[in-house]
Amino acid sequence: MRIVTWTIRLVLFVLLAAFAAKNVEPVALRFYFGLVFQAPLIVLLLAFFAAGAAFGVLALLGTLLRQRREISSLKRQEMAAPLAPPPPL
Repeated sequence: MRIVTWTIRLVLFVLLAAFAAKNVEPVALRFYFGLVFQAPLIVLLLAFFAAGAAFGVLALLGTLLRQRREISSLKRQEMAAPLAPPPPL
């Protein structure tokens, strides 16, 4: 199974490297107020992909912190009031 996983990773890496090699032409990214930024297409694609991933992580961060806080609160409640033994049958 490990060999299959590494083979898939290697194939994906080679495909992405070939994609990057084919997209090195400079492109102009036009902002407001006449501001223009020129860079290779693959650099801009990578930058926007990374920015999207970072925004996704930040969007989940609030939920993650709230859940951790709730879990620790529930653990403290459990420690403070241990469960009573079950009633005899």
